[in-house]
Amino acid sequence: MRTCVALLAALLAAPALAGGGHQQLGCVGCHAMHASRGPLLAALAPNEIMPEGRTGKPHGTLTALCLSCHADVEDGGKGIRPISGHVLHPFSIEKPNARIARVPDALLRDGRFECVSCHDPHPSNPNYRYLRVPATSGNTMSTLCVLCHTRKADPSYVAPPLFSTTDERAPAAAGR
Repeated sequence: MRTCVALLAALLAAPALAGGGHQQLGCVGCHAMHASRGPLLAALAPNEIMPEGRTGKPHGTLTALCLSCHADVEDGGKGIRPISGHVLHPFSIEKPNARIARVPDALLRDGRFECVSCHDPHPSNPNYRYLRVPATSGNTMSTLCVLCHTRKADPSYVAPPLFSTTDERAPAAAGR
């Protein structure tokens, strides 16, 4: 009997876990209408402890919200899947260097390259690791990389539609 209950509980939880950790947060996990602790109606205070790694300047507003959870505790975050364990790509860049990457305007937020340039963290995003392009695993990451690093793309490459819930002005992505 206990085995059946445990199996049933695991099966009911599986769909929520399949979409990623943000599925369980809901809107109020990141946003608070009446108890805002920063810009963007943030439920958490923006991470103002961890500076941008290359310049030492504070992170942009959106990245500071992400880093409220996704930075190590000693860096001002909650230690939830901290970026220290997996991020090699620069982020929170005030103005991307066009000699290194040609970042499409649709990926920039107020001219900045932020976490949400590559990720759309809202639960409606079905893509691998909340990426803004259709990807299902690490094997398809290149579909994201070549959006900005176009010289590395196959000549027949056609950019996929961007998934976006972070900009209400953007057209709805296919499948949303």
